[in-house]
Amino acid sequence: MCDLKNCKYSIIAGVLLVTAIFWFGSDMPNKRDNQPNTITFSGTGEIFAKPDLVITSFSVITQAKTVAEALSVNTQKINSVTDFMKSQEIAEKDLKTTNFSISPRYEWQDKGSKQVLVGYEVNQSLEVKIRDLIKVGLILQGGADAGANQVGNLNFTIDKEDELKSQARKLAIDQAKSKAKELADQLGIKLVKIVSFSEGGYRDYAPISFSLEKAVAPQIQTGENKIEVTVNITYEIR
Repeated sequence: MCDLKNCKYSIIAGVLLVTAIFWFGSDMPNKRDNQPNTITFSGTGEIFAKPDLVITSFSVITQAKTVAEALSVNTQKINSVTDFMKSQEIAEKDLKTTNFSISPRYEWQDKGSKQVLVGYEVNQSLEVKIRDLIKVGLILQGGADAGANQVGNLNFTIDKEDELKSQARKLAIDQAKSKAKELADQLGIKLVKIVSFSEGGYRDYAPISFSLEKAVAPQIQTGENKIEVTVNITYEIR
């Protein structure tokens, strides 16, 4: 219970509190209402071109009872492979050692009851960039004849791929903008400005992996590479 005077002050204070809450609440911005309306368009650009560079690797794998023996034989063979590559006018900048390892070799003996060290394996790989595509088959076979017993993937690529990617990107952007203008005209909306942009790329080639023995040099067909760029452009609209 309160007397008339105290109840009067309590009612006035309550009214002021409600008024203040209403005033501050109505003055706060509505973030959802301030978000612009947007629409996103995608475009894809494709460029086809013949590769002008092949990247592959030649590996020499040698097994022997001792590290010294395995290393000596392996070094002789990989050096022979390297010398052959240089004889084919492949520059030193296009030759790179990408792997070198020495590993113990074990075998299960006594009916699988224990492992016994039986020798060592040396593995060394040489990455080679071949710029004269006419000589690809010859170089593959020559590397095998020189001592390589494993050839990695053949990666048919383009030396100045960024230039073609830029062309594909322009095609993709032009396509997306054309879609945006066409739809804006049909819907009667206005494209205000671009608010976001994203891009994805794709390069299509067929890698080949195989082992070589002394034989006739293989024929290598390069085909064409597809360079594809996809873009997404988001516009603010009115």
